[in-house]
Amino acid sequence: MKQPAAAPTQDDNPGGADQGGRPPRRAVRPKDAASLILWKDGPRGIEILMGRRHHNLRFMPGVLVFPGGRVDHDDHRAQPISALSAETRRLLEISGTPARARALAYCALRELHEEAGLVVGRMEGETLRPDFAPLSYLTRAITPADRPMRFHARFLIAEARHATGEIRGSGELEEIRFFALTELHAQPVAKITAMILEEFEAWLATPAAERVHRQFIRIQGRDSRLPEKTPGSRAKSPGRGV
Repeated sequence: MKQPAAAPTQDDNPGGADQGGRPPRRAVRPKDAASLILWKDGPRGIEILMGRRHHNLRFMPGVLVFPGGRVDHDDHRAQPISALSAETRRLLEISGTPARARALAYCALRELHEEAGLVVGRMEGETLRPDFAPLSYLTRAITPADRPMRFHARFLIAEARHATGEIRGSGELEEIRFFALTELHAQPVAKITAMILEEFEAWLATPAAERVHRQFIRIQGRDSRLPEKTPGSRAKSPGRGV
């Protein structure tokens, strides 16, 4: 488990992937990453768990991101207490192997625990036994090729009722709490995070029975929303602008 740090110097959160910086001399291969959108219907309407990037970070300090980070080698060794739903697994496997799909799901839940102290599943000593069943797939995003730090990030969704524990920070993110969707429009967020929030709001607006039939997209390049070619889909052009 990652140790708390007062001023982290290395950023592995895909929510900061469009942070800019000096272009690399050669193309950087994107690192596999995963983030979790943990949400609830609270007294202020729909609320999402987010944290503020540490103010001592060089790039984009103070912006809000979802819990998340890059896939670690040990994420492939996860021992879940439940399997991914067929739909979530199918969508994660569009861009990876079955083993990679499980590692991505574990990464999202591991980062939730490390960064926010919440558990979807159960702890056995210091080991997280993840519960994959509550996870839904939202979208994926690939950082533009001219960025010095690149991620191929998958964004997953889970309702907060599946999480246990008390919210606590690890030092990687500040002010971790549930933010109402209505207040996020006035908060500093990265452009990619704003696009993911737009996708989430569209997901929420879709009747639950129809969500598996929606046109899935990926975000690639500079603000490009491209249709995913999922099995059985027509890969229509996305209807919402960015």
